[in-house]
Order: sequence, then C-alpha cells, then structure tokens
Amino acid sequence: MPQIMQVAAIALATVGTGAATMTVLNEDIPDFQVPEGAWADNGALDGRSFDILGIDPGSGAVLEDLIVFRDGSFQSVDCQNYCDFGWSDYQTKEIDGVIHFTARTICPDAPHTVVWYGTVEGDAVEVEGTWTTRRWYWTNQIAITATGNSVPTVEDAAG
Repeated sequence: MPQIMQVAAIALATVGTGAATMTVLNEDIPDFQVPEGAWADNGALDGRSFDILGIDPGSGAVLEDLIVFRDGSFQSVDCQNYCDFGWSDYQTKEIDGVIHFTARTICPDAPHTVVWYGTVEGDAVEVEGTWTTRRWYWTNQIAITATGNSVPTVEDAAG
C-alpha cells in the first residue's frame, strides 16, 4: 500500500506544478507558408506605399496599416510603432503581370515574427500572413488578411 501512496503523491505533485502540461503549452505553430517560386531581391516595389485595411479572422480585430517599400526593404508602420521592427528585406516575383512579394520581419526586443505575403496588381494590394509570438511557455499567432491601395510615396515611415 505505501508504494501506491508514493505513486499517487508523485502524480499529484507533477500535476500540481504544471509539469504535465508543459509540452502542451509549448506547442509551436508554424509561420505563414509562403508559396515557393523564383523569388528575387530586385526591388520591384521600391518607392511604393500602400494603405491596407483588414481583419484578424480569428478575433475580428481590425488591422489598419501602411506598408512601405524602399531600397530593397519593407516596413510596416504598425509593426515599427509597436516594436521597432525596422526595415526588412523583401523579395518579389512576377506572374502574369501581378507582382507577388514576401517579407519576414522580426522584432529585435521581443519574440515577434511577422511573415508577409502579398500581391500587387496596378494600384491594388492584397496581403496575408501571420504575426507569431513565441515564448517558452506558449505560442500565439494572429492571422493577417488585408487589402489596400497605393498612396503617395512615403520617404520615412516611422523611423
């Protein structure tokens, strides 16, 4: 009987400290999967800026942002204001007159990664992607879907 009590005490201690749930809490969620293809660092969108409006399909939260392309770099003004993401490299490819772009932006001070994928046709842009926050005890991800239009060139978005 004492052995059964010992096993029960260990089981209760494990559950009580949360050790049994640690692996469940730390389950990773993959970033947005950008379509494969002949991506190039050619600055095809340099000098262009787009006001975008969208939602987080999971929560319904509204996304209003300005995305800017300059000197082979990409910046989201919202991301810059939130966590000083800075400028990130972007890549493009053209398919049937539509420019596809992708960028991976990383916050230098917190575990945030945003993967952007979008298409530009004329003055219209469509964007999707994910904002993922990874901590040792949980991973949270917000989906991004938005559309927008070209706006006059922005020289220096948020810094």
